[in-house]
Amino acid sequence: MAASGHVSKVRSLYKKILVLHRFLPIDLRALGDQYVKDEFRRHKRASAEEVKSFMAEWQNYKDTLQAQVLESVGERHSSVHFGANLSEGKLSEFQDEQIGQLYELMLESTKPNRQFNIQEESK
Repeated sequence: MAASGHVSKVRSLYKKILVLHRFLPIDLRALGDQYVKDEFRRHKRASAEEVKSFMAEWQNYKDTLQAQVLESVGERHSSVHFGANLSEGKLSEFQDEQIGQLYELMLESTKPNRQFNIQEESK
């Protein structure tokens, strides 16, 4: 029974994050959606300790993004900034592989000509 409750919490958080990504600029949404999907897939078989940390960090991400989305309501899209700086203390907790992933994500998200060339549909 506990396992089904955990699975429900994971799915709920996953879905909430993807819903919040709908408010990101289209190219960042595509990048963010793919990253979230990969990370949740990668942690399916993680240890209980890793899962606890994983869920806490993604909950923090969801809370931060939700606050930023709410702040952006009514503002012009170009003036909205999403994301947050990481403290040195937080970075020191990362493993080398995570630092590499973070660096790749930073490079992709700050490219002037991003990998994704997605056009929003006209309504």
